Amino acid sequence: MDGLRWLLLLFGLLVIVGVYLYSRRERDRKAAKPPSPANAPRIEPSLDPDDPLPDVETGPAGARLTGDRPDDPAPTPAEKIVTLRVVAKHHTAFAGDELALTLRGIGMRHGKFGIFHRYDADDENRIVFSAASLVEPGSFDLANLKAQRIPGISLFMVLPGPLEGAQAYDLMVTAGRALSKSLNAELLDESGSTFSIQRERYLREEIIQYQHGIKVA
Repeated sequence: MDGLRWLLLLFGLLVIVGVYLYSRRERDRKAAKPPSPANAPRIEPSLDPDDPLPDVETGPAGARLTGDRPDDPAPTPAEKIVTLRVVAKHHTAFAGDELALTLRGIGMRHGKFGIFHRYDADDENRIVFSAASLVEPGSFDLANLKAQRIPGISLFMVLPGPLEGAQAYDLMVTAGRALSKSLNAELLDESGSTFSIQRERYLREEIIQYQHGIKVA
């Protein structure tokens, strides 16, 4: 593998990790923010044994740290990130405006973090997968698209998501193949190798096993 492909691979990973960590930090910060004293509900003391007890200690994201009530929610499963890359052939680059039009043509929309997303039923709170530029910082500057030259993009999804893992993965693979065909580009896996049928099936089986683990937990 030539040096440029390794560079694109490393940068793509950094972009995805950066977007994911920022999103996670913002979500945790909002969840951990306590209600203001003026709006906080007042809990009246009660001696009724049937009255539910309030949670007395919670974690940063509101997860209960103490108490063993049988109706406590199950712990949040570990998240899994699945990545594909669409890269221009022969060390060239995509025209920014052409790339944006192609992404829109397969149903993706520009949104949070300045990148493109595929939403479930047009609900912006239900992101199935996303597309980030391999040009730092990963976002798409819509005001200057005609001047941009972009060597490639990363398609990535975070599980668990709004859809079953295998279903979301199939949608992302279909999008990746459509983009590579429309742009005459290479479709690569997370390691920068050609995305073969064998690799596609292997990743799909990994996702199915992950999804099964969530249901068992």
